[in-house]
Amino acid sequence: MDEDNPAIRALAASGIAHEITRHGRVGSLAEAAAARGVEPSAIVKTMVVRRGEGDHLFVLVPGDREISWPKLRALLGVNRISMPAAEAAREVTGYERGTITPFGSATELPVVADERMVGRTISIGAGEHGVAATVSADDVIAHLDARVADVTEPV
Repeated sequence: MDEDNPAIRALAASGIAHEITRHGRVGSLAEAAAARGVEPSAIVKTMVVRRGEGDHLFVLVPGDREISWPKLRALLGVNRISMPAAEAAREVTGYERGTITPFGSATELPVVADERMVGRTISIGAGEHGVAATVSADDVIAHLDARVADVTEPV
């Protein structure tokens, strides 16, 4: 299975210490957190954001938060950003919505990480439904050369 999973291959190649968790599909953040043995805030969602035609980036968002569009626009210095359609996100990343991760993405994209991840152990999606990697957020931020900023607000 892992041979077919570009996220797990990319994580292995990164040298980042990680633990893969397989729990199958879950119906909520709370279920995912329980299955992975972490707090909901430690689950990190990878969101694809579109700045313009052919211009996308990843935003890493703690599970108990959501993107603050005004904060993200200000950080990026743009007036408009949006979430691409599911099919467009799949074309850019190679992953379907709900499985998107910066690891093994079909396109290497810039990464913005919410500052609340710093110094934490997180659980990030690993390219398939119900598959995640538990990793050091600091290692992920360093490996992805992520820009760290306050870009979220409570759900």
